[in-house]
Amino acid sequence: MTDPMYAVILAGGKGERFWPLSTSTQPKQLLSLVGDKPLLAQAVDRLEGWIPPERVYVITNEDLVEASQKAAPQLPPKNIIGEPVGRDTAAAAALGAAVVKANDPDAAFCILTADHIIGDLDVYRNTLRQSLLLAQKEDVLVTIGVQPTEPSTGYGYIEATDSYAQHDGIEFLKASRFVEKPDMETAQRYLESGTFFWNSGMFIWSVAALEKALRQHRPPLADMMDRLAPVVNTPEFLPELAREYDQLEKISIDYALMEKADNILMVRGTFAWDDVGSWPALENHFERNADGNVAIGSCEAVEAESNIVYSKDHLTALIGVKDLVVVQAEGVTLICPRDRAQDVKKLVEKLKESGSYEALL
Repeated sequence: MTDPMYAVILAGGKGERFWPLSTSTQPKQLLSLVGDKPLLAQAVDRLEGWIPPERVYVITNEDLVEASQKAAPQLPPKNIIGEPVGRDTAAAAALGAAVVKANDPDAAFCILTADHIIGDLDVYRNTLRQSLLLAQKEDVLVTIGVQPTEPSTGYGYIEATDSYAQHDGIEFLKASRFVEKPDMETAQRYLESGTFFWNSGMFIWSVAALEKALRQHRPPLADMMDRLAPVVNTPEFLPELAREYDQLEKISIDYALMEKADNILMVRGTFAWDDVGSWPALENHFERNADGNVAIGSCEAVEAESNIVYSKDHLTALIGVKDLVVVQAEGVTLICPRDRAQDVKKLVEKLKESGSYEALL
């Protein structure tokens, strides 16, 4: 008999590259970009039948707790926890670990993301299940690496070469290093090597293994776990959480831990995966017409090719244009070349600095 398994879903991102549809009050994970449910709800649904709702937690922003509860009503309201301030994924992972520890200090749990699109669900679930079973038995930190299908410069990569184990068709490799988002030439080299994988941002470990690693490499986060776990599910929890977060540095789990620890395994993720990082990603999930245009909503075009249009509330008309992203949402029109779609985040930062468009951000 195995110990209970838990899941912690990180849902604190802003999704700024999907502005103007994604805003601070309605970020990407709360939108139904693909499918008829918010991405957060889809992330919870993928766990149905093998991790019960009472063992699924969501870490989000303090001001998004209520909206997240509405998006994922199948979860107990207390399982949606709001961070008082964003401190990146290392703090969120430690917070999730403290909550799981309060319920079962011997448990294993997975860190998942609220804003990804995942297919081949049986393979996905078995990948998580076998990883959790391994994490229950061994002092390892497991991350999911996805086999690249193109030389993408939008993802970090994991290098993994040596085989470690195989369970029920799921392969585990020893992770040798994590690398940041590469340039195109390097990404092409990674693709051809066959030993580099996209870093999915999903992790599996036991409470004990994560706490041990944090104590070695990031003691303040382990100390936070010590102080938070005893007050979970008490009136002292939120005040203590605010005190802890006020003192924490902002750092990702990759920088804080995964690039330093020596007991990291990578499980090969062979399911369909897309982190839908910017508007062009939608073309992977909607049909193109004969001219290569993807239209979500109402669009008419004359001699226009390879454009991506989101226009649910208005008619958008195109004439003689190519390779554009055109978005009509929230009273805003966004137009940019497809290959500049990552720069939407820069535009949002500029709008914030101007101080004139708070209602649109």
